[in-house]
Amino acid sequence: MTKKQLALEVIARLKEAYPDAGCTLDYDQVWKLLVSVRLAAQCTDARVNVVVEKLYEKFPDVDALAAASEDEIEEIVRPCGLGRSKARDISACMKMLRDEYGGKVPDDFDALLKLPGVGRKSANLIMGDVFGKPAIVTDTHCIRLTNRIGLVDGIKEPKKVEMALWKIIPPEEGSDFCHRLVYHGRDICTARTKPYCEKCCLNDICKKNGVKG
Repeated sequence: MTKKQLALEVIARLKEAYPDAGCTLDYDQVWKLLVSVRLAAQCTDARVNVVVEKLYEKFPDVDALAAASEDEIEEIVRPCGLGRSKARDISACMKMLRDEYGGKVPDDFDALLKLPGVGRKSANLIMGDVFGKPAIVTDTHCIRLTNRIGLVDGIKEPKKVEMALWKIIPPEEGSDFCHRLVYHGRDICTARTKPYCEKCCLNDICKKNGVKG
């Protein structure tokens, strides 16, 4: 089985196992997803979803958050960890949205990368979830699982994993595929415990189980 054939089979099985998989960060406006993605670094999405409620209660729009001091932002987001750097990035990002984009989040990948605190992972998430464009989000689940399954070979650097996956994942499947990897990585192919291979829908095609590509 080639890597492309393996990818299509993995996509089909995960689609059946997690038909409704989507982004686990709560948001009702694009700028809020930008904030949440930055806060989610080294923090659980569940905790972020709780913390941002207080943040948006005090600063309900881009202008309000752009006008807030870094100290005010840090005080609220501190439970997510790395409070100082996250507050700094969020403040600078909101100021840039206000001053250069009229408070709107750009729908261009390169423009997103120029926003403070936004890397390829965040930009891909925005492009895929919000704007419906082809996207591959190489978070820790994606990197761990694609290596274990055998879709990539010993690649740990996020951008290199992304580039390798672009070659074998149909563009229209990338965004949902990565969301399903998150669900599968939390439920079955876990990081902190031994993977539950006996319950895995990919058991018979997974490289970790000695299946050769």
